Amino acid sequence: MREWVDFADIKRRVPLAAVLGSYGVNWLRRSGVDQYRGRCPIHRGQGKEAFHANFKREIFHCFACGAGGNVLDFVAAMEGVSIREAALRLQGYREDSSSSAAAAIGWADEKLVTKKRSINPPLSFTLELDRRHPYLASRGLQAAAAAHFGVGYFGGPGLMSGRIAIPIHDDAGRLVAYCGRAVDGTEPRYRFPAGFQKSLVLFHHHQARAAGDQVIVVEGFFDCMRVYQAGFPCVVALMGARLSPAQRVLLAARFCEVVLLLDGDPTGRAATAQIASDLRPTCTVTELLLPANVQPDQMAAEQIRRVLAGGERRQKIGAN
Repeated sequence: MREWVDFADIKRRVPLAAVLGSYGVNWLRRSGVDQYRGRCPIHRGQGKEAFHANFKREIFHCFACGAGGNVLDFVAAMEGVSIREAALRLQGYREDSSSSAAAAIGWADEKLVTKKRSINPPLSFTLELDRRHPYLASRGLQAAAAAHFGVGYFGGPGLMSGRIAIPIHDDAGRLVAYCGRAVDGTEPRYRFPAGFQKSLVLFHHHQARAAGDQVIVVEGFFDCMRVYQAGFPCVVALMGARLSPAQRVLLAARFCEVVLLLDGDPTGRAATAQIASDLRPTCTVTELLLPANVQPDQMAAEQIRRVLAGGERRQKIGAN
């Protein structure tokens, strides 16, 4: 008879930090409250920041070799064994039996600072905006939602002049940029300041992270605002149709489930499939497919609620 193994108990009882430490992994550096990154101990690749671990959620993922999951997945990958065999090897673990645990969590003392993370410094100013501009109403945005997002028309001089200015915050809630949306057909439709790296942030992430463990991901600013207005405060925007590595980390570090609600055009459909694949190792992903060429910001609140209730649900895929 095969030995019975309680997988759930092992995942709950055995800290990922201690197991990493037992394999001599002492080079990870902090990149967030509970997030660490560094060279991958599994494939020992050269990517210095490819391996990410979250010690609050007890998960890891390597963006180079694709390995990811929980503590059982890590041991299985390191040893080249099955999940069951990994569980058997961890079954006898006791918290006071691992001298490496303290060393492992000692990584918290070293703050990771990269050049890319310093590219979006907090702004030293704020703009005085008119939130009553008729363009906002023409996009279906109500006053309460406009106030929540802080958007409004800027009539002063400078890059945002004559545009709807949309404040963008980093994951710590610091204002790092404004994006200007043209109101009269002027190109470009959206104007970002020089040097701003939108791939490092998720629009509305600083608010969504406190609103729940399931997040809705959309493409654009007004998609995000309209979904929020429909009664879903845990929503973020990519500011495009691509999920960057930094954005991937922001999602995986905070949310257990990601609901993809991208545009219904070919670009949005392709992005949905790619992003779902990218996020699969670290969280549960639900793909929602909108009708052809339909965008969330074109939908009435009731339509958004109906879609998010599962009317156009395609499939749900989850991390181990």
